[in-house]
Amino acid sequence: MLRGMPRYPTKRAVSAGGIVVDPRADGWWVLLIARRNAAGELQWTLPKGGLEPDEDHETAALREVAEETGIECRIEEKLGVIDYWFVWRDDRVRYHKFVHYYRMAAVGGDPSARDDEAEEVRWLPIDDALACMAHPNERDLVRKAVPEHGRADAT
Repeated sequence: MLRGMPRYPTKRAVSAGGIVVDPRADGWWVLLIARRNAAGELQWTLPKGGLEPDEDHETAALREVAEETGIECRIEEKLGVIDYWFVWRDDRVRYHKFVHYYRMAAVGGDPSARDDEAEEVRWLPIDDALACMAHPNERDLVRKAVPEHGRADAT
């Protein structure tokens, strides 16, 4: 620990989210949300959120995607878990967060039915999505979700 740095208690946090992809005639598209970070900057990210009591990862991922984007989905496969550390200064706690991500396909819904957690929801061509995403570890999972992203007809 660095001298002079406060020692915060550590807690574990678990979330789940989705990488919603759509193969179109012009290539793969990805559903992203934009929200403000702690510094007030708009960041494009994957939809995700915390688990409700007694909720499993898959159910939480589907619920969070629907709440944040208005899009109803089905899970195609689990892609992986991202973990990272952060300090939430409001409660003076250091968190080790684990986010379980699933590849999903849209089956319905309407972006106007979303909650207000995200400032914007947008379908983007995969290369545009990768270029604007804020977090490298999320970009890696998008690439894993669509390894053949140059071919829209691949499944």
